[in-house]
Amino acid sequence: MTNTHDDPSQPAPADDPALHVAGYRAAFNSGDLAALDRTYEDRGVLVPRPGHPVSGDGRTAATAHLLSLGLPIEATTRHAYVADDIALLIVDWSIRGTAPDGREVGLAGTAADVARRGPDGHWRYVIDNPFGTA
Repeated sequence: MTNTHDDPSQPAPADDPALHVAGYRAAFNSGDLAALDRTYEDRGVLVPRPGHPVSGDGRTAATAHLLSLGLPIEATTRHAYVADDIALLIVDWSIRGTAPDGREVGLAGTAADVARRGPDGHWRYVIDNPFGTA
């Protein structure tokens, strides 16, 4: 997958690292897997469970699973530490509610994420680690 942004109706990658999380939240809450994927670098890593990083098709499957819950994510950037084209984002997030199968969902954490500014000036996840130090 490429990370170009061709559809103006979908959330665009952020050009400010502190706003990257807002773009991720909008993409997640749109339910559009392709839009969500655009918030990652092509080889970006997601850690859906502590100690289990995934990328490529594994990352796509993990994000598709989260989207299948049909619940919105709340996410707020607590800190954004930037050095040149790399940013460490500390993010408070939660996904709560009743999934389509009737199961109650209560996921929450504080993420320790790494984003990089691409040649186009937009920030994307290199590492999305939603459970931080866990």
